[in-house]
Amino acid sequence: EARRQRRLLLGGVCVALLLDNMLYMVIVPIIPDYIAAMRGGGGTAGPSAPAGGNGSGGGNRSLLPARYPPASGSNEDVQIGVLFASKAMLQLLVNPLSGTLIDRVGYEAPLLAGLGVLFLSTTTFAFAENYATLFAARSLQGLGSAFADTAGIALIADRYAEEPARSRALGTALACISFGSLAAPPFGGVLYEFAGKRVPFLVLACVCLLDGLLLLLLAPPGGTGARANMPVGTPIHRLMIDPYIAVVAGALATCNIPLAFLEPTIANWMKESMGASEWEVGLTWLPAFFPHVLGVYVTVQLAAAYPHLQWFYGALGMAIIGASSCLVPACRNFGQVIIPLCGICFGIALVDTALLPTLAFLVDVRHVSVYGSVYAIADISYCVAYALGPIVAGQIVHTMGFAQLNLGMGLANVLYAPVLLFLKNVCQMKPSHSERNILLEEGPKGLYDTIKMEERRG
Repeated sequence: EARRQRRLLLGGVCVALLLDNMLYMVIVPIIPDYIAAMRGGGGTAGPSAPAGGNGSGGGNRSLLPARYPPASGSNEDVQIGVLFASKAMLQLLVNPLSGTLIDRVGYEAPLLAGLGVLFLSTTTFAFAENYATLFAARSLQGLGSAFADTAGIALIADRYAEEPARSRALGTALACISFGSLAAPPFGGVLYEFAGKRVPFLVLACVCLLDGLLLLLLAPPGGTGARANMPVGTPIHRLMIDPYIAVVAGALATCNIPLAFLEPTIANWMKESMGASEWEVGLTWLPAFFPHVLGVYVTVQLAAAYPHLQWFYGALGMAIIGASSCLVPACRNFGQVIIPLCGICFGIALVDTALLPTLAFLVDVRHVSVYGSVYAIADISYCVAYALGPIVAGQIVHTMGFAQLNLGMGLANVLYAPVLLFLKNVCQMKPSHSERNILLEEGPKGLYDTIKMEERRG
C-alpha cells in the first residue's frame, strides 16, 4: 500500500511538471497572432499572419514556433521576447526564497500552492485581452513554477531515498518534462485553430485543478506531522558555496544553453538558409523527444549497474551536446537538422538524469537530507539559460551569426565536460560521518536530530 501510494504521488508530481512545461510552450504558436489581434493587426482565431512575419497564415500556423526575438527588432518582436523570458526571470528571482521556504515547511504545501498559482496563471491566459495581462499571467507562471517544480522534484527525491529507485523516479519526471515541452506547441496550435484561443488554456487549467485535488488527497499539508520530526535543512547560501554542488549546477546550466538559445533562433535560420516549409519548421523539435526518453532510460540502467560512473555519464552527455551543437550550422535540409537536435536532447537527458540524483546524494552525505534548497539551485541553473535565450540569442545571431552562436555553445559544453572529473570520488563519501559532523556542529534542532545524536553516541 505504501509503494502504491508512492507511485500515485510520483504520478501526480509528474503531471504537475508536465502541465508547467506544457503551459511554458503552449503559447509558442499562439502568442504572436494573439498580440497582433490585440493591436488590431487582424490576427484572431481565424487565419491570419502575425505581425513581423511570425506565421504563415491559414491552418499551417498551428504548428509554427514563434519567432522571438527576430532580427527585425520591431517593438512587437521585443514585446514577444520579453514575454517569453519573463517566466524564467521571475522564477530565477523567487527560487532562493522558495527553496528556503520548502525546507522550512515541507514539500506538500509549496507544491499545492504552486499548482494553485499555475491554475490562476492558466486561467488568466485564457481571458487576457491586453499585453499587460499576458505579461502578468506569464510572470505568475514563473512564481508558480518556482514552488511547484522545486517542491515536486524535492518530494520525489525525499520519497525515493534509495538507489536505483531515485534515479528511475527522477528519470520519469524528466521524461514528462520533455514530453510537455515538445507536445505543447502542436497541442496549443491545433486547439487554437479549431476551437478558439481560450480552449488550450482552459483544458490545462482543468487538468491542473484535478491534479491539485489528487495531490491534496495523497499528500495533505501537515497531515502526518512528519515535518516537525525532520532535520532543519542546510541554508541555500551554504549549499551554493559547496564546490561539488556548484560543479553540478554549472553543468546543468551549460548543457541547457544550446536548447534555450536554439529554440528562438533556429526557425528563422531554417527559413533563410534552406527554405524550410512551415510544417518542417513546426515539427523541428518533435522527433527529439524519442532520443531524450532513450537517454533517460539508458542513464537509469547504467546508473543502476555502475553507480560510481554518474560523473562520466554527465561528461559524456556534455560532449555529445557540444559535438551536436557544432554540427547544426552544417546542415542543409530538414532531415539533416533533426540529427544534431536529437543529439542535443539525448545529451541533455544524460546530463540531467545523471546529475539530478547526484545533487540529492551530495545533500545526503555532505549536508542534511532536506532537498528543497538544492533543487532550487538546480532550477536556478535552468532558469539562467531560459531567461537569457529569448532575449540574448537573437542579438548574438544578428551581430555574430548563427554558426558562431552554435560553435560557441558547443565549445562551452566540450570544455566543461572535464570539470565533472571533480565529482569522480563523490560515490565514496560516507553519509554517517557528514551527518554526524553537522549534528555535532549545529546541535539538535528537533526530535529527529536528537534521536540521531543518541544513535551516534551509542
